[in-house]
Amino acid sequence: MAKNVVVVGAQWGDEGKGKIVDWLTSRVDGVVRFNGGNNAGHTLVINGNKTVLRLIPSGVMHEGMQCYLGNGVVFSPSAFFSELDELKRHGMDAESRIHVSGNCALLMPYHVALDHARENSLGKKKIGTTGRGIGPAYEDKVARRTVRVADLYNEDFFSERVRAVLDLHNFELKNYLHAEPLDPQKVIDEVLAYAPRLKPMVMDVSHTLNTLMAQGKQFLFEGAQGSMLDIDHGTYPFVTSSNTVAGSVTSGAGVGPHLLSYVLGITKAYCTRVGSGPFPTELFGEDGEKIRQRGNEFGAVTGRPRRCGWFDGAALRRAVEINGLTGLAVMKLDVLDECDVVKLGVGYRKNGETLDVMPYGAEEVASCEPVYEEFPGWKTSTFGITEWDKLPEAAQRYLTRLSEVAGCPIAAVSTGPDRKQTILLHDPFEA
Repeated sequence: MAKNVVVVGAQWGDEGKGKIVDWLTSRVDGVVRFNGGNNAGHTLVINGNKTVLRLIPSGVMHEGMQCYLGNGVVFSPSAFFSELDELKRHGMDAESRIHVSGNCALLMPYHVALDHARENSLGKKKIGTTGRGIGPAYEDKVARRTVRVADLYNEDFFSERVRAVLDLHNFELKNYLHAEPLDPQKVIDEVLAYAPRLKPMVMDVSHTLNTLMAQGKQFLFEGAQGSMLDIDHGTYPFVTSSNTVAGSVTSGAGVGPHLLSYVLGITKAYCTRVGSGPFPTELFGEDGEKIRQRGNEFGAVTGRPRRCGWFDGAALRRAVEINGLTGLAVMKLDVLDECDVVKLGVGYRKNGETLDVMPYGAEEVASCEPVYEEFPGWKTSTFGITEWDKLPEAAQRYLTRLSEVAGCPIAAVSTGPDRKQTILLHDPFEA
């Protein structure tokens, strides 16, 4: 029987979803992105060659694999074709294998302008967005004033719609944010120029997926960002602008929940976060810097140094609940190889009370102090190990406790960036 697997980030993003999607892609007939935009940064290393994907699903690196962008994605034509051309320069012509939902909201140049102007106006209180225009694009979508991919093929309607929405946004840019307004005709001409090249890729993704599943085809659904950045369930307001949890597959790709067989949550063996917002287990000073350097913790999209800290079990337990996680893939175990002591967060203390699940809201989370259990470091290399029994006993004990604290079994452990450097404990397609 065909199985469909959902891959979601279980922390604050940057967990290593791209590697796991790439690793599992050989088992499916297609890979589907269902949320986010080109603010995602999925880094793949295959046979030592590094590729960063932002909008295109990570499964594209497999020859012949069909890749889909569901209606939950905000679609930037300029970013999309830039990425596609980058793949072509590396010898991969993927254009005929990528399919884009006509219902995707378009991410327009004025969304990027708004994003930058708003962040600049906040000064020290800025949220720490990627500056790619994601938030304003989702804002227009929810306000029912967006233009969608399908609208590109009705030029009069598209132009009228853009002029109307830009009238509003130019007022904000000029009078409130004190930034330069945009020329509506230039915006219209710039975006419409992509329409002919995009047209062969536009399809009804929802109906296509449902039809293929009825024929026994199986799919991998690839999420962007992480569960703690979910607009409803994350550390609000320091969150992204979409629902990042597994349930958003149904709305973001147009498939029923009964068709989803397994939800795999991706977590590092420690924690990282990019941008502003609370981070209870954050490490400052030498320990945090060691993890940052060993883990190469710099944003794939922005290049920003990531904030680093110990594993946070209270946050992961929340992610297990809100996603209904079936299993975990624990990434970057090898980054902890040189630690004398490894700490694992098992909960929080807040106002004398012990919490075992991360509370809602940034202010609440910021007032929490982590409760740790300490483990002796294994002080030997785990890099590239592909069998559980060959891991040092101290590493096995740490991972076993991590699973207990999270309340979710471990399906896989990553011991290096290459797709081959992975320990498989439970096959998501056989569960």
